[in-house]
Amino acid sequence: MKLFGVCLSLLAIRLAVGCSATGGGSQFDNEGGSSGEGGSGQGAGSQGGSGGGFIPGSGGSGGFGPGDDCSDAAKLIYVLSDANDLYSFDPPAKKFTKIGQLGCQTTMQPNSMAVDRNAVAWVNYVESDPFFGDDTNGVIYKVSTKDASCDPAPTVNLISNWFRLGMGFSTNDGGMGETLYITGTGTIGGGDSPGLGKINPLSFSVETIANFSPSTFKGQSAELTGTGDGRLFGYYTTTPVQVGQIDKVTGAVTNTKVITGLETPSAWAFSFWGGSFYLYAAASLNNSNVTKYDPATNTIDNAYMTNIGFRIVGAGVSTCAPLEPPK
Repeated sequence: MKLFGVCLSLLAIRLAVGCSATGGGSQFDNEGGSSGEGGSGQGAGSQGGSGGGFIPGSGGSGGFGPGDDCSDAAKLIYVLSDANDLYSFDPPAKKFTKIGQLGCQTTMQPNSMAVDRNAVAWVNYVESDPFFGDDTNGVIYKVSTKDASCDPAPTVNLISNWFRLGMGFSTNDGGMGETLYITGTGTIGGGDSPGLGKINPLSFSVETIANFSPSTFKGQSAELTGTGDGRLFGYYTTTPVQVGQIDKVTGAVTNTKVITGLETPSAWAFSFWGGSFYLYAAASLNNSNVTKYDPATNTIDNAYMTNIGFRIVGAGVSTCAPLEPPK
Protein backbone atom coordinates (compact mmCIF):
# COMPACT_ATOMS: atom_id res chain seq x y z
CA MET A 1 0.00 0.00 0.00
CA LYS A 2 1.07 3.57 -0.58
CA LEU A 3 0.05 6.47 1.58
CA PHE A 4 -1.89 9.23 -0.16
CA GLY A 5 0.78 11.78 0.70
CA VAL A 6 3.39 9.81 -1.22
CA CYS A 7 1.31 9.91 -4.38
CA LEU A 8 0.92 13.65 -4.00
CA SER A 9 4.57 14.39 -3.31
CA LEU A 10 5.74 12.17 -6.18
CA LEU A 11 3.15 13.54 -8.58
CA ALA A 12 5.55 14.29 -11.41
CA ILE A 13 7.01 10.80 -11.21
CA ARG A 14 3.59 9.21 -10.93
CA LEU A 15 2.51 10.84 -14.19
CA ALA A 16 5.22 8.79 -15.86
CA VAL A 17 5.25 5.53 -13.92
CA GLY A 18 2.04 5.48 -11.83
CA CYS A 19 1.50 5.76 -8.09
CA SER A 20 0.45 2.41 -6.78
CA ALA A 21 0.90 0.38 -3.68
CA THR A 22 1.10 -1.77 -3.13
CA GLY A 23 -1.84 -11.45 1.70
CA GLY A 24 -14.13 -24.52 6.36
CA GLY A 25 -14.79 -22.37 3.35
CA SER A 26 -15.08 -18.69 2.80
CA GLN A 27 -18.26 -16.66 3.03
CA PHE A 28 -17.00 -15.10 -0.18
CA ASP A 29 -17.22 -16.65 -3.61
CA ASN A 30 -13.89 -18.33 -4.30
CA GLU A 31 -11.60 -16.00 -2.52
CA GLY A 32 -7.43 -13.27 2.48
CA GLY A 33 -3.81 -11.42 3.88
CA SER A 34 -2.59 -7.88 3.12
CA SER A 35 -0.05 -5.41 1.75
CA GLY A 36 1.30 -1.99 0.74
CA GLU A 37 4.45 0.12 0.42
CA GLY A 38 6.56 1.59 3.18
CA GLY A 39 9.83 3.14 4.23
CA SER A 40 12.81 0.83 4.44
CA GLY A 41 14.63 -0.01 7.63
CA GLN A 42 18.19 -1.23 7.71
CA GLY A 43 19.42 -3.35 10.57
CA ALA A 44 22.33 -5.54 11.47
CA GLY A 45 20.77 -8.93 11.90
CA SER A 46 18.27 -9.90 14.57
CA GLN A 47 17.58 -7.75 17.56
CA GLY A 48 15.24 -7.59 20.48
CA GLY A 49 12.62 -4.85 20.25
CA SER A 50 10.73 -2.74 22.71
CA GLY A 51 7.07 -3.23 23.49
CA GLY A 52 4.84 -6.16 24.29
CA GLY A 53 4.60 -9.43 22.45
CA PHE A 54 1.96 -11.77 21.08
CA ILE A 55 2.03 -15.31 19.80
CA PRO A 56 -0.58 -16.31 17.19
CA GLY A 57 -1.92 -19.75 17.85
CA SER A 58 -2.19 -19.19 21.61
CA GLY A 59 -5.29 -17.51 22.93
CA GLY A 60 -7.00 -17.04 19.58
CA SER A 61 -10.76 -16.77 19.30
CA GLY A 62 -11.19 -20.00 17.43
CA GLY A 63 -10.94 -20.90 13.78
CA PHE A 64 -9.62 -23.65 11.63
CA GLY A 65 -6.12 -22.73 10.43
CA PRO A 66 -4.48 -25.08 7.95
CA GLY A 67 -6.65 -28.08 7.27
CA ASP A 68 -7.81 -30.66 4.76
CA ASP A 69 -9.78 -28.00 2.89
CA CYS A 70 -6.61 -26.00 2.18
CA SER A 71 -4.65 -26.45 -1.03
CA ASP A 72 -0.88 -26.07 -1.03
CA ALA A 73 -1.37 -22.85 -3.00
CA ALA A 74 -3.53 -21.42 -0.19
CA LYS A 75 -0.68 -21.87 2.31
CA LEU A 76 1.73 -19.55 0.46
CA ILE A 77 2.37 -15.83 0.74
CA TYR A 78 1.77 -13.77 -2.40
CA VAL A 79 3.20 -10.34 -3.17
CA LEU A 80 2.54 -7.75 -5.86
CA SER A 81 5.16 -5.48 -7.43
CA ASP A 82 4.83 -1.93 -8.69
CA ALA A 83 5.32 -3.39 -12.19
CA ASN A 84 2.00 -5.24 -11.72
CA ASP A 85 3.74 -8.59 -11.36
CA LEU A 86 2.41 -11.26 -8.98
CA TYR A 87 4.88 -13.45 -7.07
CA SER A 88 4.62 -16.28 -4.56
CA PHE A 89 6.91 -16.07 -1.53
CA ASP A 90 8.47 -18.98 0.38
CA PRO A 91 9.74 -17.50 3.69
CA PRO A 92 11.99 -20.39 4.84
CA ALA A 93 13.70 -20.48 1.44
CA LYS A 94 13.72 -16.67 1.16
CA LYS A 95 12.52 -17.12 -2.40
CA PHE A 96 10.15 -15.11 -4.61
CA THR A 97 8.75 -16.88 -7.68
CA LYS A 98 7.15 -14.83 -10.44
CA ILE A 99 3.67 -15.99 -11.48
CA GLY A 100 2.84 -13.36 -14.07
CA GLN A 101 1.54 -9.87 -14.70
CA LEU A 102 -1.92 -8.96 -13.45
CA GLY A 103 -4.54 -9.21 -16.18
CA CYS A 104 -7.04 -6.68 -14.82
CA GLN A 105 -8.37 -4.46 -17.60
CA THR A 106 -8.26 -1.12 -15.83
CA THR A 107 -6.27 2.10 -15.90
CA MET A 108 -6.32 2.21 -12.09
CA GLN A 109 -3.18 1.32 -10.14
CA PRO A 110 -2.89 -1.66 -7.75
CA ASN A 111 -2.56 -0.64 -4.12
CA SER A 112 -3.15 -3.55 -1.74
CA MET A 113 -3.91 -7.26 -1.73
CA ALA A 114 -5.52 -9.96 0.40
CA VAL A 115 -5.77 -13.68 -0.30
CA ASP A 116 -8.72 -15.84 0.70
CA ARG A 117 -8.90 -19.45 1.78
CA ASN A 118 -9.41 -20.57 -1.81
CA ALA A 119 -6.09 -18.99 -2.84
CA VAL A 120 -7.80 -16.19 -4.76
CA ALA A 121 -6.25 -12.74 -4.46
CA TRP A 122 -8.44 -9.70 -3.83
CA VAL A 123 -6.59 -6.68 -5.22
CA ASN A 124 -7.42 -3.06 -4.37
CA TYR A 125 -7.05 -0.71 -7.34
CA VAL A 126 -7.06 3.07 -6.92
CA GLU A 127 -7.63 5.95 -9.34
CA SER A 128 -6.08 9.32 -8.50
CA ASP A 129 -6.42 12.80 -9.96
CA PRO A 130 -3.35 13.28 -12.23
CA PHE A 131 -3.06 16.96 -11.32
CA PHE A 132 -3.96 17.20 -7.64
CA GLY A 133 -3.22 13.65 -6.46
CA ASP A 134 -6.52 13.08 -4.68
CA ASP A 135 -7.92 9.55 -4.82
CA THR A 136 -11.08 9.66 -6.93
CA ASN A 137 -12.14 6.02 -7.14
CA GLY A 138 -11.34 2.57 -5.83
CA VAL A 139 -12.36 -1.02 -6.52
CA ILE A 140 -11.41 -4.59 -5.61
CA TYR A 141 -10.78 -7.19 -8.32
CA LYS A 142 -10.42 -10.94 -7.84
CA VAL A 143 -7.17 -12.33 -9.30
CA SER A 144 -6.03 -15.92 -9.81
CA THR A 145 -2.86 -16.84 -7.94
CA LYS A 146 -2.26 -19.57 -10.54
CA ASP A 147 -1.72 -17.33 -13.56
CA ALA A 148 -2.50 -13.74 -12.44
CA SER A 149 -5.63 -13.63 -14.60
CA CYS A 150 -8.31 -11.21 -13.44
CA ASP A 151 -12.10 -11.23 -13.30
CA PRO A 152 -13.53 -9.03 -16.08
CA ALA A 153 -15.27 -6.67 -13.64
CA PRO A 154 -14.52 -5.59 -10.07
CA THR A 155 -16.17 -7.52 -7.24
CA VAL A 156 -16.34 -4.50 -4.92
CA ASN A 157 -16.93 -0.84 -5.77
CA LEU A 158 -15.54 1.25 -2.92
CA ILE A 159 -16.83 4.47 -1.36
CA SER A 160 -15.23 7.82 -0.52
CA ASN A 161 -12.58 7.64 2.26
CA TRP A 162 -12.26 3.93 1.49
CA PHE A 163 -10.75 4.04 -2.01
CA ARG A 164 -7.18 3.25 -0.84
CA LEU A 165 -7.14 0.27 1.51
CA GLY A 166 -5.17 -1.93 3.79
CA MET A 167 -6.80 -5.36 3.81
CA GLY A 168 -6.65 -8.90 5.21
CA PHE A 169 -8.85 -11.92 5.82
CA SER A 170 -9.38 -13.32 9.33
CA THR A 171 -11.24 -16.45 10.39
CA ASN A 172 -14.58 -15.75 12.05
CA ASP A 173 -15.11 -16.60 15.71
CA GLY A 174 -16.01 -20.26 16.02
CA GLY A 175 -14.36 -21.06 12.71
CA MET A 176 -17.41 -20.51 10.52
CA GLY A 177 -15.97 -18.88 7.42
CA GLU A 178 -13.81 -15.79 7.16
CA THR A 179 -14.21 -12.03 6.74
CA LEU A 180 -12.27 -9.52 4.65
CA TYR A 181 -11.28 -6.66 6.95
CA ILE A 182 -10.16 -3.32 5.54
CA THR A 183 -8.67 -0.03 6.66
CA GLY A 184 -8.93 3.32 4.92
CA THR A 185 -5.56 4.92 4.18
CA GLY A 186 -4.97 8.54 5.20
CA THR A 187 -2.29 11.09 4.38
CA ILE A 188 1.19 10.91 5.87
CA GLY A 189 1.05 12.36 9.37
CA GLY A 190 -2.52 13.43 8.78
CA GLY A 191 -4.19 11.08 11.26
CA ASP A 192 -7.23 10.96 9.00
CA SER A 193 -7.73 7.27 8.34
CA PRO A 194 -11.38 6.26 8.95
CA GLY A 195 -10.17 3.18 10.82
CA LEU A 196 -11.42 -0.40 10.58
CA GLY A 197 -14.11 -1.75 8.30
CA LYS A 198 -15.06 -4.92 6.49
CA ILE A 199 -16.59 -6.10 3.22
CA ASN A 200 -20.14 -7.43 3.52
CA PRO A 201 -20.01 -10.98 2.07
CA LEU A 202 -23.50 -10.74 0.55
CA SER A 203 -23.67 -7.23 -0.87
CA PHE A 204 -19.89 -6.81 -1.36
CA SER A 205 -20.16 -3.33 0.09
CA VAL A 206 -18.09 -1.48 2.70
CA GLU A 207 -19.26 -1.66 6.33
CA THR A 208 -17.50 0.66 8.77
CA ILE A 209 -16.66 -0.76 12.21
CA ALA A 210 -14.77 1.81 14.31
CA ASN A 211 -11.75 4.02 14.40
CA PHE A 212 -8.68 2.58 16.04
CA SER A 213 -8.03 3.15 19.73
CA PRO A 214 -6.30 4.22 21.95
CA SER A 215 -5.42 7.72 20.73
CA THR A 216 -1.96 6.61 19.56
CA PHE A 217 -3.64 4.66 16.77
CA LYS A 218 -6.72 6.78 16.08
CA GLY A 219 -6.67 7.94 12.47
CA GLN A 220 -3.47 6.03 11.68
CA SER A 221 -3.05 4.11 8.44
CA ALA A 222 -2.41 0.39 8.66
CA GLU A 223 -1.94 -2.74 6.63
CA LEU A 224 -3.65 -5.90 7.88
CA THR A 225 -2.99 -9.60 8.12
CA GLY A 226 -5.20 -12.25 9.69
CA THR A 227 -4.71 -15.77 11.00
CA GLY A 228 -6.52 -19.07 10.96
CA ASP A 229 -7.07 -18.89 14.72
CA GLY A 230 -9.28 -15.82 14.32
CA ARG A 231 -6.85 -12.99 15.01
CA LEU A 232 -6.30 -9.75 13.12
CA PHE A 233 -3.10 -7.69 13.19
CA GLY A 234 -2.10 -4.27 11.90
CA TYR A 235 1.19 -2.78 10.70
CA TYR A 236 0.86 0.90 11.62
CA THR A 237 2.60 3.86 10.02
CA THR A 238 3.19 5.49 13.37
CA THR A 239 6.54 6.90 14.45
CA PRO A 240 8.04 4.53 15.39
CA VAL A 241 6.41 1.79 13.33
CA GLN A 242 4.29 -0.59 15.42
CA VAL A 243 2.52 -3.90 14.99
CA GLY A 244 -0.52 -4.68 17.13
CA GLN A 245 -3.47 -7.01 17.54
CA ILE A 246 -6.83 -5.49 16.52
CA ASP A 247 -10.18 -6.16 18.17
CA LYS A 248 -12.43 -6.93 15.20
CA VAL A 249 -15.51 -5.47 16.94
CA THR A 250 -14.18 -2.29 18.59
CA GLY A 251 -11.01 -1.45 16.66
CA ALA A 252 -8.98 -1.42 19.89
CA VAL A 253 -5.27 -2.14 19.36
CA THR A 254 -3.48 -4.21 22.01
CA ASN A 255 -0.31 -6.28 22.42
CA THR A 256 1.64 -3.68 20.48
CA LYS A 257 5.23 -4.09 19.39
CA VAL A 258 7.61 -1.36 18.26
CA ILE A 259 9.51 -2.57 15.20
CA THR A 260 12.91 -1.07 15.92
CA GLY A 261 15.14 -0.27 12.96
CA LEU A 262 12.23 0.24 10.56
CA GLU A 263 11.42 3.77 9.42
CA THR A 264 7.87 5.07 9.19
CA PRO A 265 6.87 3.83 5.73
CA SER A 266 5.57 5.61 2.69
CA ALA A 267 4.66 2.27 1.12
CA TRP A 268 4.44 -1.08 2.85
CA ALA A 269 3.04 -4.62 3.00
CA PHE A 270 2.41 -7.16 5.75
CA SER A 271 1.84 -10.89 6.15
CA PHE A 272 1.79 -13.59 8.82
CA TRP A 273 3.23 -17.05 8.16
CA GLY A 274 4.51 -19.88 10.37
CA GLY A 275 4.36 -17.97 13.65
CA SER A 276 6.17 -14.85 12.39
CA PHE A 277 5.28 -11.56 10.78
CA TYR A 278 6.89 -10.34 7.56
CA LEU A 279 7.02 -6.59 6.95
CA TYR A 280 7.84 -5.45 3.42
CA ALA A 281 9.16 -1.89 3.14
CA ALA A 282 10.65 0.36 0.47
CA ALA A 283 11.69 3.99 0.80
CA SER A 284 10.86 6.34 -2.09
CA LEU A 285 11.37 4.35 -5.31
CA ASN A 286 13.93 1.90 -3.89
CA ASN A 287 13.54 -1.88 -4.03
CA SER A 288 11.90 -3.53 -1.04
CA ASN A 289 13.48 -5.02 2.05
CA VAL A 290 11.84 -7.72 4.17
CA THR A 291 11.86 -7.55 7.97
CA LYS A 292 10.93 -10.62 10.04
CA TYR A 293 9.41 -10.26 13.49
CA ASP A 294 9.16 -13.46 15.57
CA PRO A 295 6.93 -12.87 18.62
CA ALA A 296 7.87 -16.21 20.19
CA THR A 297 11.51 -15.15 20.54
CA ASN A 298 10.78 -11.41 20.59
CA THR A 299 13.34 -10.82 17.83
CA ILE A 300 13.33 -8.46 14.87
CA ASP A 301 15.52 -9.22 11.85
CA ASN A 302 15.73 -6.13 9.65
CA ALA A 303 18.28 -7.85 7.42
CA TYR A 304 16.12 -10.91 6.73
CA MET A 305 16.08 -9.94 3.04
CA THR A 306 17.46 -6.69 1.63
CA ASN A 307 17.15 -5.16 -1.84
CA ILE A 308 15.09 -8.03 -3.22
CA GLY A 309 15.30 -6.69 -6.78
CA PHE A 310 11.82 -5.24 -7.12
CA ARG A 311 9.40 -3.06 -5.23
CA ILE A 312 6.54 -4.72 -3.32
CA VAL A 313 3.28 -2.79 -3.18
CA GLY A 314 1.01 -5.54 -1.90
CA ALA A 315 1.14 -8.82 0.02
CA GLY A 316 -1.49 -11.39 0.89
CA VAL A 317 -1.68 -14.64 2.79
CA SER A 318 -4.75 -16.74 3.51
CA THR A 319 -6.03 -18.10 6.80
CA CYS A 320 -4.71 -21.48 5.61
CA ALA A 321 -1.16 -20.32 6.38
CA PRO A 322 0.59 -22.35 9.09
CA LEU A 323 0.38 -20.96 12.62
CA GLU A 324 3.70 -22.47 13.70
CA PRO A 325 7.16 -22.68 12.12
CA PRO A 326 7.77 -25.72 9.89
CA LYS A 327 9.20 -28.65 11.83
